[in-house]
Amino acid sequence: MYRPGLGELDAVVTIARTGSFRAAALALDLSTTALSNAVAKLEGKLGVRLFNRTTRSVALTDAGRAFVEQVAPALRDIHGAMDAVRSHQATPSGTLRINAFAAGAREIVSPLVVAFLRLHTAVHVDLVTEGRLVDIVADGFDLGVRRADLVPADMIAVPLGMPQRYAAVAAPGYLRAHGTPRTPADLLRHPCVRVRLPNGALFRWPFEKQGETVQIDVEGPITLDEASLARAVVLEGLGIGLFLEQNVRDDVAEGRLVRLLDDWTPPFGDLCLYYPGRRNPSAALKAFVGLARELGRAAKP
Repeated sequence: MYRPGLGELDAVVTIARTGSFRAAALALDLSTTALSNAVAKLEGKLGVRLFNRTTRSVALTDAGRAFVEQVAPALRDIHGAMDAVRSHQATPSGTLRINAFAAGAREIVSPLVVAFLRLHTAVHVDLVTEGRLVDIVADGFDLGVRRADLVPADMIAVPLGMPQRYAAVAAPGYLRAHGTPRTPADLLRHPCVRVRLPNGALFRWPFEKQGETVQIDVEGPITLDEASLARAVVLEGLGIGLFLEQNVRDDVAEGRLVRLLDDWTPPFGDLCLYYPGRRNPSAALKAFVGLARELGRAAKP
């Protein structure tokens, strides 16, 4: 009797989760061809198609959906058992998968990720950045990085001592030509770079001062969904932008951008590392969380 290997089962479950052979191949560190061959082999041995494939999409068949519903929990148990064994390792090793938003990833790369890799050379870190919020357990991540108010309630959060704050900015040339807004309401008379959120909604700019909060639905000549593109447009003097502070910190320090409405943008939350409360975390996970806690304690005044 044919008994599929763990790799073939992981392949099917990961494709079902990501909805893409390419994304699943990246998650599993395989070539798309190798992944496709593994699924084809499994389908051939089972005598049933698990996926309907077109050039544009991948979807589970009814048989595939029933298969994944039964196999996925068993795979989680198997991987949990493997993690339990790894937890007895004296030396951290293996791979840590971390999901973060891009600005948060930039904040932790040097003080946390690079510092960790220098201490633990047998560990590989797979850091994935995306704007949308994901279920790190369902999507196969060990850790997540988000601001404190976005960490799910059932996760263990580790504050990193990196307060998050917005910064409204404009190029010096733009301000010479158009003047400087003094209150959030003044932004309604200025062209602004609009931002579309991962869920498709337009971002309304939040401000707060002495207990007064306002949200401004700005207008402008362009709408973007990526912070680096928005920054490039603002640097060109096309309008005013609102960014997480870390995205434009160097530009402000070096005079390429001028910070506006500073007293209306107080810190709104700490950056946090978070992870599920596993009973048997791997040695690598324990070491990474330990270093994160040290970083957070060192940042306290």
